[in-house]
Amino acid sequence: MSTGLPPPPPATSSVATTKSNLFAAVDMGTNSFKLLIVSTDPSSGRFLTLNRIKEPVLLGLDTTTTASSTISDASIRRAISALLKFQQILHTHSLPSSNSRFVATSAIREASNQTQFLDSVRENLGHQVEILSGIEEARLIYLGVLQFYPVFHSTILTIDIGGGSTEFTVGFEGNVLFSKSLKLGHVTLTQNFTQIMRMREHIRKEIGNSDLIKKIKEFKIDVVIGSSGTIKAIEKAVCKGYAGNIDENSGVFEDLYKREWRFSREELKGLVERLCEEEKEMEGRGRRESFFKSRAGFILAGTILLDEIFKRLEIEEMEVSGYALGEGVITEMLGRVFEGFDLNANARWRSVVRLASRFNNKKRMKAAAICAGIARGIFEGLRKWNDVHNNGDAGSDKVLVPMDEGDLEYLEAACLLHSIGLCTGKKGYHKQSYRVIVNGDHLHGYNHKEVELIALLVRHHRKKIPNSNSLEGSTKEVKQKFRILCTIIRLSTAVQRCLPVDFQNMEFTHSPEGFELVLGEARYESLSCNGMQPLAGDINALLEKELEHFRTVFKKRLAIVVPSSAQSAKLL
Repeated sequence: MSTGLPPPPPATSSVATTKSNLFAAVDMGTNSFKLLIVSTDPSSGRFLTLNRIKEPVLLGLDTTTTASSTISDASIRRAISALLKFQQILHTHSLPSSNSRFVATSAIREASNQTQFLDSVRENLGHQVEILSGIEEARLIYLGVLQFYPVFHSTILTIDIGGGSTEFTVGFEGNVLFSKSLKLGHVTLTQNFTQIMRMREHIRKEIGNSDLIKKIKEFKIDVVIGSSGTIKAIEKAVCKGYAGNIDENSGVFEDLYKREWRFSREELKGLVERLCEEEKEMEGRGRRESFFKSRAGFILAGTILLDEIFKRLEIEEMEVSGYALGEGVITEMLGRVFEGFDLNANARWRSVVRLASRFNNKKRMKAAAICAGIARGIFEGLRKWNDVHNNGDAGSDKVLVPMDEGDLEYLEAACLLHSIGLCTGKKGYHKQSYRVIVNGDHLHGYNHKEVELIALLVRHHRKKIPNSNSLEGSTKEVKQKFRILCTIIRLSTAVQRCLPVDFQNMEFTHSPEGFELVLGEARYESLSCNGMQPLAGDINALLEKELEHFRTVFKKRLAIVVPSSAQSAKLL
């Protein structure tokens, strides 16, 4: 565990979140528009997703059914409606306009009435939209992938299948060595071809007429990485055993937590065969819609396209990135805003994000991010209070052992991972989460003791409060730090569970009467695991145990204040 002393902070008894570290990207794609909002820590190179929203605009339905590739008025209205919704969300986060970026890809790039579309966006929202070239889109996808996988020093081939095009990039150490965009997308293929053989012939012709195969074979590729919704859906189907008729929720948890985000050529082939068989069965189509949801109508074309790419490029295995264009846009903004931002910074943190993304759905990931934000606020507030107290009286006993950035990283990692065991059910999920962390070899870059520490924080975030033997064999200082971190994560998860609220900022203050955690600009959402919104009395009852434990550990009372448009509630 980290033991270095942090630099002396300013003499203050209050710590608050800041808006300048929030960034947003809007990806205006052929099939859907996506909003991504992240919180960044420029000192460490980490960023954490706070909100991820997708609106099915389906521009590609219009741009592929007319010879002139014109976006219809109805599609423009759907697009404006989605963007207005995104704008409202951005306003609730009070993001500076300089920290957001709107980018458009294939459908708008190819539209004959592109100017009309952009003028409509500007008139209704006041935003400028960047039209990305296929090559620029591929480059940004590569930057996004680098924030998910520790492959900075490897020569990688990234493949991203979108609704209207597919982007290929060969990159090394943040530099693009080769990039190609082909007008092959799962929406356009679905709209233009009803016969599978004709679809395959078209794909082969497009790939063959390009210089793609020749160029890529000039490089020694270390790893092939796929990204975006279609490829992620394919990986999920392979992992869940879709081709073998295994039900989505049937289990195989032990195999799941040992498996990384990847699939082989043979596994892809099996999925293609299964999807083609389903085309002949009404029951099979219903099963597909149940599993793939909104992507069901396009998944066959996307899978056939990827199958042909595997064959033409002789790919045997593909790894799958949870990050793509949106994260690449964010990464580039960070590089412009923060001097010295390192693309390869904190590679081990990315393994935490990969593991959390692997087992948490979007709802649980958002809840985990809120929990991490609360924990960070409490940690930084306690650390500043401790430093001010100790610096004020050199002869006094230390209130807390010194806490540093490494300790904060362990705490935030535990917050992101605390609910991954919920994929097997609510009962004992904290124990399942512990098992995944210690047995799965997922946290790369952390040593054995660090992994055990993170796992124990996850194990003890709920239920029984751990005793002093939880870190047997550790030093007294490490045990003291564990007690502090455990107290913070227990309180943070309790606040998040009991108060299903999306907090836009927070402030942790200290006065002679004790501590106060103010969670401001609250917006209620159903984020708790049970989907319920407790009443004030229930909240006090649920938090009472953790607030009392906090008082025992820190010898100070803590009040939690939740302002809202209707009222302010103080939870003692």
